[in-house]
This record gives sequence, structure tokens and C-alpha cells, in this order.
Amino acid sequence: MNTCFVIQGFGKKTDYTDGRVLDLDASYAIIKEAVEAAGLKSIRADEIQHSTVIDVPMYEMLLQADVVIADLSTYNVNAAYELGVRYALRPRTTIVVAEEGFKNPFDVGHIAIRRYKHLGEDIGAREAARFKAELKTAIEEILASNRADSPVYTFLPQLTPPQMAVALAAAPAPTLATPAQARGGMFTVGAASPSGLGNELVAAAAPEPVTTPKAMLDDALAKINPPAGEASDFAGARALLQKVSELRPNDPFVTQQLVVATYKSKQPDPESALLDARGIMEQSLDPASTNDPETLGLWGAIHKRLWELQSRPDDLNAAVDGYERGFSLRRDWYNGINYAFLLDLRAVEWLKAGNKDDAIADSVLARRVRSEVGRLALAPAEDKDADPKKRFWAVATLWEAALGRGDAAETARWGAAAEALAVPQWMQDTRLDQGRKLVELQKTFAALSAP
Repeated sequence: MNTCFVIQGFGKKTDYTDGRVLDLDASYAIIKEAVEAAGLKSIRADEIQHSTVIDVPMYEMLLQADVVIADLSTYNVNAAYELGVRYALRPRTTIVVAEEGFKNPFDVGHIAIRRYKHLGEDIGAREAARFKAELKTAIEEILASNRADSPVYTFLPQLTPPQMAVALAAAPAPTLATPAQARGGMFTVGAASPSGLGNELVAAAAPEPVTTPKAMLDDALAKINPPAGEASDFAGARALLQKVSELRPNDPFVTQQLVVATYKSKQPDPESALLDARGIMEQSLDPASTNDPETLGLWGAIHKRLWELQSRPDDLNAAVDGYERGFSLRRDWYNGINYAFLLDLRAVEWLKAGNKDDAIADSVLARRVRSEVGRLALAPAEDKDADPKKRFWAVATLWEAALGRGDAAETARWGAAAEALAVPQWMQDTRLDQGRKLVELQKTFAALSAP
């Protein structure tokens, strides 16, 4: 069977030009369906069991693949580099795709890019069907054509593509791992074989499932977000993510999940876990200058919890700064609702210090932020087709925003909606605990403000 090598990021990635977060696993699911519908095997590098560094089979597959699909969404530097390698190695059978928000740099403005559209983080059913059909047709047409699509061979037609038949005969073929079921892969590219080589690769597949970085990531995410009614295992997730991070030290998605699992594990104790998580962020995510809203939200969450433990002003200011920057960049309800809470918290601290003017300013700003958050979270909260876990946080945000504004009717409405969703108990506990803190905070503000 002919194979298709998919060059793509994995998991949730941030487009730093506009702050949007795209779930590239959702993109890959559609690409894989289109590839298989066209009669090819779709493979990414996380599905390859290899005894050397990933670079060796990656370069082999960039040369050997019958078709390569490169997804440039979120301006993935690795994907762009690997696309350039493919263009240098093979004159034809390369397809470029990107989410519609991708803006063509000048040097790729003359390259045909097939577009798809994300709705929020995910892709709608109608758009998925459209893009799958378009991509299937493109694969079939490009295999039937003898036209060069590589700009290298288009503008330098005298070039002869390289061959490595002797090296291939001597080198062991990489072994395909049994893919895990839950999420996209750990590596930025996928694997494939040249025409006629696919059967040998498949024949060399391991008879038993193997542990790949992707499989470990899937297991870790399942421990963080287990089925409803089961307890999360943050310590177990942390151990797995540490192993994945060693293999993918520069992948922000893996690092972000490791940060979450670390501070939520509360091991060896809550403060130490928070400090460990902060250290991971300082080493790998550059929170002081990043424009990634996900990273900024985590920075705010860690310092918010450190404040709750030790009441250090520096932690409170760092938490406010993280959520404020995240909300300013993305105008998202997650950073916004936490930003509003911390403004109320800081308002109380201003009052305790005798600074009434700054306290009133923060309190007014908190109310305005909650009003905007209510508008931002409404559509995802009302999307009954969305995953319950994704929908839950939007619903919980509307509940907290209404609670903070003192709107009893809306608080009851969204509280009931949150209770009706089947999510892990820790998610419900987090919502209720946050609500209790907010109520106490506003009672304290009212008492301190009284003449």
C-alpha cells in the first residue's frame, strides 16, 4: 500500500499572530480519513518505533513517501523546514494545507495552499466533510499527474532527484508502532514509504503494541481527565509527562500539561508542587515575555495558588499580570474570569492597606470584565454538541460571572447547567470552591468599604 507522510504539529497549538488556539489533532483526524479514502496509509512519526533519533527515519520518509501533506497552521517552524526538505528531495506529490487564518509569507505566496476552517478549537462536521472530500480529490489527482509541484524543480528543471537505493538496501526499515486511539502524535511529522516500499514497512510492524511518546501522552491526559465518576491521577500523569518531555523538550503543549499535572499532584506538598511547576515554566515556557495565552493562564493559576498558601504580594501581582496579559491577547473567557476574581481579591488587599481609590478601581474593572466574559462564554456554553468537558468550563464561567455580578437568576440557571454535565468530580469541586471564595471575598470587600 502506498503511504502518506503527514507533516504537522500535534495537540493544541497557539497561533501567535492572533492568539487563537487550534486543536491540530482534530485536523489530523480529517487528513487521515481523506488519505485512507484515497487508498493510502496515513502515518505520522509518533507511529514509528525506532532505535535511533527520530531524525533518521524522518529524513528517510521525507524522501520515500508516495505523498507528503504539510500542514503549516500556527506557523509551525518545524513543518515549514520539513516541507522545504521534501521540496528539495522530490519534484512532485507534495500537498500543502493550512487553517484559513494562516497568512502566506512572501516566499510561499506562489504555492497552492488548501484551506480548512476551525470553529473555536475544533472543526465543525460540515467543514470536516468538505475538506475531506477536497483533500481526497487532491491526493488522487496529484498521484495521477506527472507535473512538478516543488518550486525547486519547477524553477530548476535540470535537477535530478537524489536516490539512495543502496543505502536503503543496507539499512533496517523503521518499524511502525500500533497507534494509540486518543490524541495526535508527539512528533511534528508523519512516516511514509516510497512506492513499492510500503508493504515491507507494514510487514516489519511490531506484532504487539509498543510504548511511544504519543501513547504515553494519551495515557497521561486520560489520567488528568478520566471518565466521569473516576478520580484523576495527577501524580501518575506527571510521571508519564516527564518521560514525554525528555523526548520532546521544546514542545509547549507537553510542557504545559506537565505543569498542570505537577502542581495539581500536590506532591510532596502543595507549595513544593507549585514551586516545581513554576520552575518548569521558567525553564521552558518563558512566562516573562511569552504571548501564549495558555502559558499565561498557567502562570496566573500557579501564582494565585501560591498567594492562597502564603499571601505574598508578589505572588498576587504575578497572578494578576498573567491573567491580564492572557485576556488582553486573546479576549478569552478563561483568562478573563480569573482576571476578574483576582481584581476583586486585590481590591480587598487595597482596602486593608487603606488605599480606597485603587480598591474601587479594581472592583469596577472586575465587574466590567465579568460582563465581557459573559458575552464571550455564551456561545460555547450553549453548544450542546460540544464535548461535555469543554462545555463545562464555559458554563462554569457564566455561573461565576453571574455570581460575581450578583445576578441570582443567571447564577441559578448556569449552576443547574453545570451540575447536569457529566464531568470528573474534581471539575465540579473546583467550580464550587471558586464560587465560595468569590462570595467570601465580596462580603469582605463590602464590610471593609462600609463607612
